[in-house]
Amino acid sequence: MLKNVKFIIILIIISAFLAGVFYWRGINSAVSETGQDIQFLVSSGESVKQIGKNLAEAGLIKSEFYFKTYIRNNDLGAKLQAGEYLLNPSLSIKKIVEILTGGQAQSKERNIKIIEGWNIREISQYFEREGMFQSEELLELIGFPQVDYRNNKEMPGPKNYAASFDFLKDKPAYYSLEGYLFPDTYRIFKDATLDDIVLKMLNNFDKKLTPEMRADIKKQGKTIYEIVAMASIIEREVRSEDDMKIVSGIFWDRIKNKQALESCATLAYILGVNKPQYTTEDTKIDSPYNTYQNRGLPPGPISNPGLKAIRAAIYPEYTDYNYFLSRPDTGETVFSRTYEEHVGNKAKYLR
Repeated sequence: MLKNVKFIIILIIISAFLAGVFYWRGINSAVSETGQDIQFLVSSGESVKQIGKNLAEAGLIKSEFYFKTYIRNNDLGAKLQAGEYLLNPSLSIKKIVEILTGGQAQSKERNIKIIEGWNIREISQYFEREGMFQSEELLELIGFPQVDYRNNKEMPGPKNYAASFDFLKDKPAYYSLEGYLFPDTYRIFKDATLDDIVLKMLNNFDKKLTPEMRADIKKQGKTIYEIVAMASIIEREVRSEDDMKIVSGIFWDRIKNKQALESCATLAYILGVNKPQYTTEDTKIDSPYNTYQNRGLPPGPISNPGLKAIRAAIYPEYTDYNYFLSRPDTGETVFSRTYEEHVGNKAKYLR
């Protein structure tokens, strides 16, 4: 009788040991040594049993039993988190559970960063580089740069967002949305459409242009469209807000005195090339956006300005400066009072 009891005890110990070995191997071994990543979804409210079944059907685990047992033994059921996961058959059950309970779900959102002064073509190229959309898709939605759709009947016009945003009321519908895609860092859903993203940018513009700023624009007898056009030039000309205000004063004075703005930024927009100094031939290019050949503001904005440039366009600083240039080496703005002084500065800094 005693021998039988001892034999049973030994069997129990061996069985427990083997069970422990199998359990350890079950939770620490993988379906395969290598494998391709698999998108795996844990839905909200899904049971441990169902998750285990789904994992097994996806070929990510060998045994639902070991999965459920490991979850139960470690009291992890309540810690399983809904979401999309990127899992691999080379992962053990233990590692998979660690991922499912550790907040490692793939985000359904992403950041995009639009830089001050980018024009719509640069924004569209950014979307393509990021693997979001083809470059032309944005331009087909909001309009191509420099296109007057009154003269291009064969091209479908840009979508008109004016019904949703008052600040677009004075913008001609036959031009693109250049100028209004407010530069900022945006958190968007990965499956967001271009229309979703454009609306987000326009909503941001709407918030940034305060009622006080709008009232001051109206008091000055200007339109929001004129301010955005001016700000878009200022943004591409100089860097600091102080310099922007001074340049704004110079440009508004030129308009008041019926002088040409002579902005190199508009030549860069037309040619698609940034140069330290443009040639005489460049300044003669035939385009309504050429502010060397045409007086006043161009037909529309040449970039998407940030808040500093918009404020500078609304609140210029008037000085006795009449000319300026940006040093290619430092970006510093060099101002001049006379044309002779300006020519000297060009010879000094723009060689």
